[in-house]
Amino acid sequence: MRFGFTRAATAVSAAALMLLAGPGLAQQAAQVRPTTGSGGDIVNYGQIHSPVVGRGGMVVSQSDPATRVGVEILRQGGNAVDSAVAVAFAEAVTLPRAGNIGGSGYMIVHMAATADRPAQDIAVNYYGAAPAATTPELLLGPDGRFDRSKPSGFINVSVPGTVMGLWEAHSRFGSMPWADLVAPAIRLAEEGYVLSDGEADATAGRARVLATDPGAREAYLKPDGSVYRAGETFRQPLLAESLRKVARGGADEFYKGELARQIVAGIQAQGGVITLEDMAAYRADVSEPIWGSYRGNRISFMPPTASGVSVAEALNLLEHFDLKAMGWGSVDSLHLISEAMKITSSDRRLIGGAPQWTTPAHGLASKEFAAERVKLIALDRTLKAADIPEGNPYPYESQDTTHYSVADAFGNAVSNTYTLSNSYGAHVAPVGTGILLNNHLDNFSWGTRGEPNSPAPGKRLGSTITPMIVFKDDKPWLITGTPGGGYIIATMVQLISNVVDHNLNVAEAAMRPRLNQGGGDSPLELEGGFSPDVERLLRERGHTVRPSMTMGSTQSIMVDGDRFLGAADTRRPDALALGVR
Repeated sequence: MRFGFTRAATAVSAAALMLLAGPGLAQQAAQVRPTTGSGGDIVNYGQIHSPVVGRGGMVVSQSDPATRVGVEILRQGGNAVDSAVAVAFAEAVTLPRAGNIGGSGYMIVHMAATADRPAQDIAVNYYGAAPAATTPELLLGPDGRFDRSKPSGFINVSVPGTVMGLWEAHSRFGSMPWADLVAPAIRLAEEGYVLSDGEADATAGRARVLATDPGAREAYLKPDGSVYRAGETFRQPLLAESLRKVARGGADEFYKGELARQIVAGIQAQGGVITLEDMAAYRADVSEPIWGSYRGNRISFMPPTASGVSVAEALNLLEHFDLKAMGWGSVDSLHLISEAMKITSSDRRLIGGAPQWTTPAHGLASKEFAAERVKLIALDRTLKAADIPEGNPYPYESQDTTHYSVADAFGNAVSNTYTLSNSYGAHVAPVGTGILLNNHLDNFSWGTRGEPNSPAPGKRLGSTITPMIVFKDDKPWLITGTPGGGYIIATMVQLISNVVDHNLNVAEAAMRPRLNQGGGDSPLELEGGFSPDVERLLRERGHTVRPSMTMGSTQSIMVDGDRFLGAADTRRPDALALGVR
């Protein structure tokens, strides 16, 4: 009788929780199952990982101190754009291997309707542009080849876009003074912050290369050339002064002012080709997002030169199959994701650098194009490269990185991914600035001419980066993105499918193991956590399977009424999801 009473009490408690929590409970960590065993607790939890729950707004980023900076801006009454600008500058200090003002990226912004204006959605492409002196031979060696094994240097640097991209977003939607948003980063750089194990290890791993450049050595290593260790306070006075100039003079200072002259002089002194004219000519490209949907959920994708259209295409292919009925992690569902990624990878040949190349973005992202391409997929066999003919979307045409997401109490949201390309970019900094510069030029298709990503003056190469916002009832529901280079597209496809198809809460969706699939003859890569039986069954279906290190690092927010559910992906250390309250 005692046992029966306990079961009844548990059922009553669970039912009460369901009534109190309302319909949003399914997207929180707790999923009550009164008819199953309790797992040792009086309340049943249907999923292993739980999101951070906040109210009044939320920031999720890869850097704990940068997240706290963004949340403080929201607490001061700033909006999502204000917070996003502050987080970007803070990460330039606290996450120097990826956060930056010497790199570039992409931003999706949603601003809710107000009494003065309707809702607005914009995509800000602030990716780096090739200098005017870029030639097809610029980075080729005597043998006519580009050596990707060589450390990058000043000649590999594109015109940085980050400051202009942040300035563009702020000038349109910012509510707090620009200088107030840069100020927290200045304090972090000047007063210093305690190095975590993750950041100390990351710098130590690149110390040998950083030491070869005078500007990088003075900024990121101790005077004797040794590395800062975990637990030590890391100060960056040179970067603090550069940030102070940006706080006073905004984008004009970075691209035309004293700081611009200092950056260009440092680049040219070390053999780089960027000029003051290149800096002054740089503009962020602001456009409408590419709109798509997945199973009725409207999605705002980043247009080319980013790869939102590739995520859209893969999701459109998967929409033809009932992944929910197949179950998460089943061989059928993994097989279908792999096959969709093979087709998407093949069609990525049409995504290239602007303005010299125009990507058929709307065709690639269209449901009609996917309806043709999905005919290639079968459940009982796997595609090889030879089985994937070139797709034609035109009839339907109308490497280290970090992502963060911001949502505020006013209904606004920002999804931002920016990068230096490699970890620590080109491993160089103009002397006296403390500004690490990107190595974006490495990513062109060197040795080619006339192709979508062949090098050319002023060109922005195609990127796998793809921040996005998923909407429900015309309001931001899921704000997400990830770093990860060639793993970004598959990571985003799986995160969206995990939430929409399998009803996983945003933290559980982020933590489940992932796969990655390149072209038709590439191996199917699996993170740890999949059953060995799954690997065997995939091989029997024709897949070449190999294990992989971790893929991506999604930083996501799900909006559930007045609650913000945050998931900081633990695949990279020091990430933090934090609500305003």
